[in-house]
Amino acid sequence: MQYLLTQLSLFVFSLFIVISSSSYAYAQQEVSSQVALEQALDEHKGEVIYLDFWASWCGPCRKSFPWMNKIEAEYKQQGFSVISVNLDANKALATKFLNEIPASFTVIYDPKGKIAKHFKIQGMPSSMLIGRDGKIKSRHTGFFTKKISLYQQEIEQLLAIK
Repeated sequence: MQYLLTQLSLFVFSLFIVISSSSYAYAQQEVSSQVALEQALDEHKGEVIYLDFWASWCGPCRKSFPWMNKIEAEYKQQGFSVISVNLDANKALATKFLNEIPASFTVIYDPKGKIAKHFKIQGMPSSMLIGRDGKIKSRHTGFFTKKISLYQQEIEQLLAIK
């Protein structure tokens, strides 16, 4: 009987350790998404930032990636960067997407949607332009090729402000 109680105690203790460590890992994952965004924004402080929220299942996101690669390359020397936040719960889906349509810009994973919730994201893709002062200057839901000239005009206007 004593042996059985000892085994049961060890099992309960082991279960507690596993649950605690997985809760810690879960918390670390959530914090790391937010920390990753803060670090990326900090790295690009004083720049105009195109912050994009996307998911692998999003059709318009597939169209926006080549444009975001191009626009960052075109305006990088003027102090422009693209930072994207992926909202897939399964990182493998995002990885598959990125293998098909590579990103030359920063990609942050937010599987729990904490960052998206903070920014009150309503649909995919969603983007915002952040000025050199760190304030959100415009927001867009969706990506429309017919609006590319509008997006670029907004970027150029913000880049002109020193």
